Amino acid sequence: MLDDPLAEPWSFPLLGRTAAPVREQVVAALRQAILDFQLKPGQRLVERELIESMGVSRTTVREALSVLTSEGLVAVIPQRGAHVAAPSLDDAEDLYDVRASLESLVVRRFVERATDEQVARLGRTVDEMASLLERESPDDADGYSASEIREFLAAKDVFYDVLVEGAQSASLTQLLESIQARVRVLRVTSLATRHRLPAVVTEMREIVAAIAARNPDRAARLLTEHIQTAARLALRTLRDNA
Repeated sequence: MLDDPLAEPWSFPLLGRTAAPVREQVVAALRQAILDFQLKPGQRLVERELIESMGVSRTTVREALSVLTSEGLVAVIPQRGAHVAAPSLDDAEDLYDVRASLESLVVRRFVERATDEQVARLGRTVDEMASLLERESPDDADGYSASEIREFLAAKDVFYDVLVEGAQSASLTQLLESIQARVRVLRVTSLATRHRLPAVVTEMREIVAAIAARNPDRAARLLTEHIQTAARLALRTLRDNA
């Protein structure tokens, strides 16, 4: 819906007294709104509306949108302005291929460098995902609600936080964070089916077991297979909606 302005009400949190420059606060708030789907893929980002809702200058808004464009979260179409990026089918295929390569390397580094306590923490993050599913159930045969999927994704993000911490690689962390942000909309579509979330928990438990056994080859293979399954589901949805 590229012709629509901010389609749903979205309020910018009031800027507090903080050491962070205003531009960084605007970037952070817009980024989080995109990742939480308060601002949806394809939605227009109208400068005037952002300026009024945030109470900041046009320059600040433009600089923030430029940063988010460089991160791949915002796209600018000539004559039509900025909008929340919506990956094409080709982009999605490339993103998943890159994600699989990066995460397989990250998990290998984790196996090599992580402490036993970090391995244990990784396992606890999967326990939290399982606990979420015990408290929730799909509303109908179509699958989980958007809010349930977002909650599950937040728990899964903690898994990746521990993973990159234990991998002890600033370069890999930076690269993975960029890819994860851009692929987040695709992650939602891959998790929407009724049985996918329980399957994810099973897959993540197998990955943690391989990590705990300090078996980098098996851990990397299982993580790659997990991503390939997610890719198939997400790409099928994109093709069906094309």
